[in-house]
Amino acid sequence: MNRETVKYSFISSLPVMAGYIVLGIGFGVLLADKGYSSLWAILMSVLIYAGSLQYVGVGLLSGGASLISAGLMTLMVNARHLFYGVSMLKRYEKLGGIKKLYVIFALTDETYSLVCSTKVPEHVDEKWYYFLVSMMNQSYWVFGSILGAFLGNALSFDSTGIDFSMTALFVVIFVEQWEGKREHIPALSGLGISVVCLLVFGADYFLIPAMILITTALLLAKKPLERRAQHD
Repeated sequence: MNRETVKYSFISSLPVMAGYIVLGIGFGVLLADKGYSSLWAILMSVLIYAGSLQYVGVGLLSGGASLISAGLMTLMVNARHLFYGVSMLKRYEKLGGIKKLYVIFALTDETYSLVCSTKVPEHVDEKWYYFLVSMMNQSYWVFGSILGAFLGNALSFDSTGIDFSMTALFVVIFVEQWEGKREHIPALSGLGISVVCLLVFGADYFLIPAMILITTALLLAKKPLERRAQHD
């Protein structure tokens, strides 16, 4: 690992830092609003580290959900990571030992976006870049969560609407990906399939069928899209 790798990793992670600290604060505030101490925020952000699921987890904890309910909700919310993981096999295969285990654990939507959309310069160690970006992103989330928990316990205010911040982040990521790519068929396919599944299966059950159908559609369209890109 060299200085250029650390510098490049940090600069690449700055957009995520801006979002994660704010979102982490929102999570910490919600957790404190339900009566949980700052220790809960630390443990959940260090050991679970799943932004949208942690927001959902606040409701599960405060509502006294059963282990079965929590497990099913976790599967539904984080099912997309199964597909993320498959697509990262080649990128992460050269990492060994603890680094490989950690980047697998720390693979979030935003980290996935950085790793997939960024072309690492020659002077940057690619393996260390994957590790450092993952670690830096989690550190931002942990810091924001702790800060939010302390603020939530110290101050009294209406937290209504804070849980929408995670949805807002996903929208921003989608817009950035849309603007950064010339080919919009994958994005439109994802939107279309999601809407159809939402209408067919309902809001509580559409996520997993949508992810399966989106992945299937993208796999079938992979070669035609690659040929189209070559012609362009």
